[in-house]
Amino acid sequence: MTETAFRTVYEQYRDPLFRFGYRLTGSVELAEDLVHDCFIGLFRGGFDERRGPVKTYLYAALRNLSRKHYRDSEREELSNDADLPVASGALDALISRETAAVVQRAVETLPRLQREVLVLFEYEELALDEISKIVDADVGAVKSRLYRAREKLRQCLAPVLKETAR
Repeated sequence: MTETAFRTVYEQYRDPLFRFGYRLTGSVELAEDLVHDCFIGLFRGGFDERRGPVKTYLYAALRNLSRKHYRDSEREELSNDADLPVASGALDALISRETAAVVQRAVETLPRLQREVLVLFEYEELALDEISKIVDADVGAVKSRLYRAREKLRQCLAPVLKETAR
């Protein structure tokens, strides 16, 4: 891969990969490290275009690096140092941050396989077939994980939604 091509891929996928890494780990620092390691692997020639598009390679590489990190460190606790988006206006900003924090904590409680699929589908807006390649599972398994993740989120967020409806 030429330096120009690498730079183009880096600029195109750096932010989406960071968001994915952050939502998987809950840590800004770890997400940055994973994205960095992901691009080092790409630069060193880890990508084989015969196996699929570079986008799929990058997301799968970040997912695998994340899993390796947790496996190596034997740690599943997720940090909660969120840099959440802020809406305009003081009250809107407060509500937006609180809501985003509640949803982020709920997503972090999901089992890892469900969380990966949910983040890739809902936040990164990837197609089911792309997700199936990234997580190395058939589309049916991806749909099942996504369904279970959404159901668990509904259960987890139901008390909060009832509280805000009052």
